[in-house]
Amino acid sequence: MIGVQRWRERRDSYRPAGERIRPELFDVAPISSDLVARAFVQEHHYSGTYPAARFRVGLYRGGELVGVAVFSHPCSNRVLTNVFTSTPALEAVELGRFVLLDEVPGNGETWFLARAFDLLRAEGIRGVVSFSDPTPRTNAAGRVIFPGHVGTIYQAHNARFLGRGDARTLKLLPDGRVFSNRAEQKIRAGSRGWRYASDQLVAHGAGVLEEGADREARLAWLERWTGALTRPLRHPGNLRYAWPLRKSVALATGTPYPKRQAA
Repeated sequence: MIGVQRWRERRDSYRPAGERIRPELFDVAPISSDLVARAFVQEHHYSGTYPAARFRVGLYRGGELVGVAVFSHPCSNRVLTNVFTSTPALEAVELGRFVLLDEVPGNGETWFLARAFDLLRAEGIRGVVSFSDPTPRTNAAGRVIFPGHVGTIYQAHNARFLGRGDARTLKLLPDGRVFSNRAEQKIRAGSRGWRYASDQLVAHGAGVLEEGADREARLAWLERWTGALTRPLRHPGNLRYAWPLRKSVALATGTPYPKRQAA
């Protein structure tokens, strides 16, 4: 039987399937500091990146942070309103990052997620959308750095499966991480976060993009270094799941859960 995936320092491992958490050893609470949640996610989540957080929830053992759920607002409101058609976008969130360390027992995800959802309800949130990525990724040397997952924990927590998101072509950095469209947009526009976005390329050998560079210079820099440092990966679309947090919330009829061969 396949075990339950865990992460530490962006490397995956597996806990035994069927293992049970001991609730008396763990606490779930909001994380007040965005810096704390960001540091944990960037250190341990396979993507190494952090979304635009609205709510941050921590799983603690003996006061030590051993898991983080980050609920974010996606780039487009339609990610939420296309799922929860009668719910305002600000009353729904995306589960943007969810990572537990390798010491958390096997059913820790669903136990943690249920309590995080209770905290969201108290904040007036009516629905949660999440995506799982079934497509494996390798680094430039061919080592698998992300094996892909079909959302097994979402299925275990009774999420409704709503099919795939849009197919697209990803740009992979040499370490196998995705250089996102959002990062590119920030660099093109010189908008808030452009330095963090450009540093993802600088870390792999790009020249430093100068402060105050005009749009033409930013575009030339971006074209040069994405061409030199990234490789394309055709992606068939992430798997989309959703949970209504209120009985009154309308949600489209789901379809049968995908299995591992969905990639």
